[in-house]
Amino acid sequence: MRYRLGVDVGGTFTDLLLFDDETGAFWRHKTPSTPHDSSEGILTGVNAITDEAGVDPADVEFFLHGTTVATNAVLEGKGARVGLVVTEGYRDIMQIARSFVPGGLAAWIVWPKPQPLAALEDTVEVPGRLGADGTEVRPLEEEATRLALRRLREQGVEALTVSLINAYVDGTHERRIGEIAAEELPGIPISLSHEVLPEMQEYERTLSTVANAAVRPVVSNYIASLRSRLEDAGVRAKVSLLRSDGGLMSSHKAQEHPVNILMSGPAGGVTGAVWVARNAGLDDILTLDVGGTSTDVALIENLEPRRVRTTEVGHLSVRASSLDVKTVGAGGGSIAYVPELTGALRVGPQSAGAVPGPVAYAKGGTQPTVTDANVVLGYLPEDLLGGAFRLDRDAAKEAVGTIADALGVGLMEAARGIIDIVNENMFGALRMISVQQGYDPRHFALMGFGGAGPLHVNAVARLMGSWPAVSPVSPGVLCALGDATTRMRTETARSFSRMARETDVGEMTALLDQMAVQTRSELEADGVPSDTILSEFEVDVRYAGQAFEVPLTIDQETLRREGIEGIVARFDEEHRRLFTFNMDTPHEIVNLRAVALGEPPELAAPRLEKGDGNPARAKIRDHALWMDGKEQAAVIYDRSRLLQGDTIAGPAIVTEMDSTTLVEAGCVATIDAVGNILINPA
Repeated sequence: MRYRLGVDVGGTFTDLLLFDDETGAFWRHKTPSTPHDSSEGILTGVNAITDEAGVDPADVEFFLHGTTVATNAVLEGKGARVGLVVTEGYRDIMQIARSFVPGGLAAWIVWPKPQPLAALEDTVEVPGRLGADGTEVRPLEEEATRLALRRLREQGVEALTVSLINAYVDGTHERRIGEIAAEELPGIPISLSHEVLPEMQEYERTLSTVANAAVRPVVSNYIASLRSRLEDAGVRAKVSLLRSDGGLMSSHKAQEHPVNILMSGPAGGVTGAVWVARNAGLDDILTLDVGGTSTDVALIENLEPRRVRTTEVGHLSVRASSLDVKTVGAGGGSIAYVPELTGALRVGPQSAGAVPGPVAYAKGGTQPTVTDANVVLGYLPEDLLGGAFRLDRDAAKEAVGTIADALGVGLMEAARGIIDIVNENMFGALRMISVQQGYDPRHFALMGFGGAGPLHVNAVARLMGSWPAVSPVSPGVLCALGDATTRMRTETARSFSRMARETDVGEMTALLDQMAVQTRSELEADGVPSDTILSEFEVDVRYAGQAFEVPLTIDQETLRREGIEGIVARFDEEHRRLFTFNMDTPHEIVNLRAVALGEPPELAAPRLEKGDGNPARAKIRDHALWMDGKEQAAVIYDRSRLLQGDTIAGPAIVTEMDSTTLVEAGCVATIDAVGNILINPA
């Protein structure tokens, strides 16, 4: 058993990448996603890629999976009906929530407040209370608790959350309610807040635990079904899922704490981009992951992706670590239309998705999409997936022609307008994770991947001033590569809530040591050898009186050497970078966090044979495309025949099995040592 299989399920395609740990050889495959049951598309892909590689499915040791099952359950409102148990007097906690209304200019007048994941009628109070220091103020009344739980059972709840005031200090009452619930509601999954998020701020803790409970039955059933199907197909691999923060967790742990995989899908692309950047010698990159439905963007500095302490899915914002990924409804399947009211061209966020797909796919689609515009302009040749998938250019022209007629412009102008708008949407998302976070995008390279990323990366790099524009090897399956090349990760948090000047370093390091033992034991239980586990630590700091914190990464040695003063100095530096100012207010240490990391797999990128700089051997044919307001002569190249050092002058198109790279006029592409296409202004 020497193979690892990365699988990423997107809205349009399911991507697979099979790695040979011994030789470094890899195989890739794309198959249409099956939205009604993702595991069907996965099994189709697994059978296809193992047949292609001549590998016995039983020889796959690790099955590493990025999924949007939890995400979709939240976005589509298909989570379980959640019963919520709270301390007496706190029944309205989910309804009161936080006083936040998005947007300015009186947006509150028309903003529909999202419905809480746990309804008021499914929320019950139980007598009993712990103080802020963990002492019992009032004992738990068990008979009243049983009556409340029976009421929830009669109401038909499908999952249960227990979130009591001050439970982050001591979970004794929550554990006892969990035991009673196991008796009164057999078979119902139970989520305890002190296990899901042992931090203060009762609303955030409750919301995160309710979200965990809401998606738990859906995710648990999906994972159980997937494991069963894999076993039936002869796959005996250890199944791990990608966490929102870019690490891996065992499938059993994911069934218990699915709130940690809400952003599993987008995280795969970021972790894959880190692996590519490391092999390409790039430290700072912006990522542009363009799929069929949406575009995900992220920032990587010194080969470390930015992480945030909240995971946002639609209107839901839970307290769980995730990579700082922003998503916009701009993908290859995004639909172009002209509203009668304004007469102005719009693109997305509605998408043709996998079914029926763009018009050019000839699968029943009738509305013009970004993919159709790329086909019309000549940016996307008619043969896709190595010739296995042929596009209907005439149908695409007819569809885009409806936009041209509505706007009163020519066909090519309309198609280019669609591309320009979707590029601007991607540009806006990239500014959110760079300029608005205090980073200058001109200091970063821009890496485009996903099925459509390399088609747009050159144009978006111009808008950003981010060079080189990078098209990695196998860009269409980079998310699956990320799943296959990342490592196990787990974390735990503890509220500290102490003024910095009153904090003893010895006390803090002792607490961090305890937390490190806990996280290391969790990875060891998942089969990670203890001598390969690395511990890292984070601390959340704020100015006293602020309502938000800034997370800082620390290590024990630096903490002992620099003391609390070192943390305070780093916080001031980061606060100034983020917000351009500092305050004279005292500092407060809010939360501590311990992270345990397994050893990353040693998967080196194979190096290309050196060429003479002339890509003529890879030329497929001459081509014509529309760019800069006119038709221009271009060349189509086969990426598999390009060698290290080859130089391609734009305009040009580089095709491969899973994606297509566009080199624009006025730019030059160079093939680096490991096969990445690096595009720079001529």
